[in-house]
Amino acid sequence: MSRSAAPAVAGTSTAQWVTGVLVLTVGTLLPLLDLGVLNVALPVIQQQFGVSVDAAGWVVTASLLALAFVVPAAPWLSDRFGLVRLYVAALVGFAVCSVLCAAAWDLGSLIAFRVLQAVPAGLLPVVTLSILYKIVPASRIGAAMGIFGLGLVVAPAAGPTVGGFLLLHAEWRWAFYLCVGLSVVTAIAARLGLPTLPRAHARSFDWWGYTTISYGLFAVLLAASNGQDWGWASYPTLALFATGLLSLAFFAVIENEVRAPLLDLRTLTRFPYIAAVSTVAAVSLGLFASTLYLPPFVQLGHGLSALDTGVMLLPQAVAMAVVVPLSGIVADRFGPRWPAIVGLVVAAYGTYLLSGLSIDMTKADVIAWTVVRGIGVGLAVMPVVTAGLNSLPYQFIGFGSALLAIVQRVSCALCLAVLVSGRHVAPPTAPALAPDMAQDELRRLTEQETGLAGLWWRLLLHVTASTYGDVFLVAAVLTSVAVLLVVRLKKSRPASMRVIARIPKTVFVPERVDQESNSPSSRARLN
Repeated sequence: MSRSAAPAVAGTSTAQWVTGVLVLTVGTLLPLLDLGVLNVALPVIQQQFGVSVDAAGWVVTASLLALAFVVPAAPWLSDRFGLVRLYVAALVGFAVCSVLCAAAWDLGSLIAFRVLQAVPAGLLPVVTLSILYKIVPASRIGAAMGIFGLGLVVAPAAGPTVGGFLLLHAEWRWAFYLCVGLSVVTAIAARLGLPTLPRAHARSFDWWGYTTISYGLFAVLLAASNGQDWGWASYPTLALFATGLLSLAFFAVIENEVRAPLLDLRTLTRFPYIAAVSTVAAVSLGLFASTLYLPPFVQLGHGLSALDTGVMLLPQAVAMAVVVPLSGIVADRFGPRWPAIVGLVVAAYGTYLLSGLSIDMTKADVIAWTVVRGIGVGLAVMPVVTAGLNSLPYQFIGFGSALLAIVQRVSCALCLAVLVSGRHVAPPTAPALAPDMAQDELRRLTEQETGLAGLWWRLLLHVTASTYGDVFLVAAVLTSVAVLLVVRLKKSRPASMRVIARIPKTVFVPERVDQESNSPSSRARLN
């Protein structure tokens, strides 16, 4: 069979697919930008609602847990309702849920609305990749993924800057209003600018697979998030880990036997895809650690305002914005191996520099460390992801996108929860984004060399810096290990008509592999 790429929509011009990719990019960055802004705003939300740090943290944790019930079903929903229709619906849903979050009257209502918001947020990254592979010509996939990657890597880095600006000139609720405006505009652009795509062959819903993977992910994430408070050897923690892992094992068995799997695990038999999954997991740990931990630490340790902190981290986002599109062009011409190797080495070094986090570091140190890491991440991620997805048969792109999204979120949640809570240190607390008087007080405490208050504060910051430094050190090691995986990557084109039998199979089922055609001749060809 031909090794030609996934068939782009007939008649798609360069301007049309570039416009489509830009629309998809905005849709992808919305949940990540929202998360980055919200992390900066959490201390303010904590103060306004008069709750503890742990309680306020559930604004993020609850939505993460909800994703366990959404992402696995995304490929089936795409087949059932159509990719573009589901994408527009997810954008509208995200806008509606953002309005509800902005109108929250207490912490409980905000958490509930964040759970609802996780439904469209979980669908967007999976649906967008599937659409991209349908509208972009094969020869331009690398360049398209370079543009698309802006949303994946720049949004988390730009979140603190946007959040700081909003908190300086408005209040935390405007973080959600911003998402409302972007979602509505993007939904209209998607409805008018994206081509009509044929719906895939209908599949029956795999209820057993959905139940086992949803509970498994939920249980493992919940245990990891609360292991420190409950105790890692406590009955609830051990019970959740045990039942969660057992449920995921049942999921693997079920998906290997059912006629229409929820997520076809044969995607994990391709080495380039495994390399992509591993790289995304390693890089995401460092990326989200810098988003979650750097802003509150530099605000408390150096007495910076939210806006000053965001401006200090902005060069990292700018570096990524410049490098990511170039990485796609380089990968298209020379293949993914060398951009990935060089990028991961640079990213590992930059992440290692961040392990030197301390209260004695300067603004210039933070800017330099984050920019080095940003350049490496921007250069490496999209070529590796593109090579991984290109190694899959075209019909498996939806499955591959969903598994990437799951691995990214689960790896970050597990690693950050275990590494930080294992040292029994909570993130810096309340006054991070307090009024100017509170900031002056924090600065005075930080600079004070004598007195119990000053000594206590500096000790807390030293221990916190050491804890976060360990997280970055582990992320640097994992990123270095990923280099060993990408050295085997080769230049390849997307596979629309590649013989499906080249992927090991257990039970052949037409619905499982041929989502574009249900004709007898097509089934015979694949069998």
